[in-house]
Amino acid sequence: MPNSSPVSALPSTAQTINWTEADLPCSALWRSERGAPPPKKVMLADDTTNADTAYRLACEGTSLLWRGDFQNAKQLLKALARRADQVPARKRKKASQEVSLADAFHLHRLSQSQRARMLGQLLIPFNADYSIPLRRAPDAKVACSEAWGTADESQGNSVASLRELLGITSAHEWRRVGVEIPALGEPPHNRIHPHYGVFSPVRGEYIHLVATVHLPKKLAGQTSLLVFDIGTGTGVLSAVLVRRGVDQVVATDQDPRAIACAKDNLERLGMKDKVQVVQANLFPEGRAALIVCNPPWLPARPSSPLEHSVYDEGGRMLSGFLKGLTSHLVPKGEGWLILSNLAEHLGLRTREELLAAFEANGLKVVSRIDAKPLHPKTADTTDALHDARAKEVTSLWRLAAI
Repeated sequence: MPNSSPVSALPSTAQTINWTEADLPCSALWRSERGAPPPKKVMLADDTTNADTAYRLACEGTSLLWRGDFQNAKQLLKALARRADQVPARKRKKASQEVSLADAFHLHRLSQSQRARMLGQLLIPFNADYSIPLRRAPDAKVACSEAWGTADESQGNSVASLRELLGITSAHEWRRVGVEIPALGEPPHNRIHPHYGVFSPVRGEYIHLVATVHLPKKLAGQTSLLVFDIGTGTGVLSAVLVRRGVDQVVATDQDPRAIACAKDNLERLGMKDKVQVVQANLFPEGRAALIVCNPPWLPARPSSPLEHSVYDEGGRMLSGFLKGLTSHLVPKGEGWLILSNLAEHLGLRTREELLAAFEANGLKVVSRIDAKPLHPKTADTTDALHDARAKEVTSLWRLAAI
């Protein structure tokens, strides 16, 4: 983009970002994982742009296309974040007033959304091969290829937010190093490698529950135990079940990234012959003796594709799982629902509503096994949702047909 032709050749369906540079109209492919539209106001910024000016422009909705040193852009982003986190006194006073946890949750999400939108105004250019034409820029070609697909020279140059690029490079490191899962055995053969956009299995309590709860005995007339893993993500629960001796797993997910991620992990672990990964909306065809599901725990609307692993708008996945469970279980089979009660503490769902949903779908509770989360946010008293997080319990509900 610097010293490039003013307009890039792009597919007719692609969104483009437009700006003026050296009195010439310029255009490039616009990339946004959260689906943000291309900014309408774009100004050039460089090492001479001070943080106060950048913050004012970003808050006003003006995007800053960076032309200076890459490392200075990272410093500017940190300065913008500090300013965004300095809540004015009048807002602190208002926030200190007692509000319900549900209101606190919605206010927190609104604040985080506004913060993300403002920080997303600092933009970085990319060449067609994903190289970054800035001084001291890192080589992010592999990371960008993992997130955006193989570079297509015909699409020309592109622009994305620096914040998104940092997320991409961080995800690349997670994928490269992997996450150690003790339930999978001893190192180095116990790692799960999350792909970009697929939820990383860093919260160990739900994995521990699946790794330790009693497996249903093989049913009469069956020579092997077939399990369905609904919404497999990285494939971690399928892998844990195979390590426990399960003969065959069918793992499903709707997200192509999750499908590719699960297949990659299961092949790394030498389990591809025992786990079939299929793209499906919840259930595959047929019936199983055990059906496991770890849906997103909070019934709220995701603000980006990356949030679909955390937020389940209207509890649709949970509802779909409960509605379809009995028709996909063999007689005397079990469904394992892994669910946090954080939504209950936030006032987004009640325990009575959950139990009523079980009953309405012809399900009874065989037993419930609980685990306390150990992630750092449970002890972070500065977290806006700390009161709810401190009470959180993750449960594995063993369900069967009435």
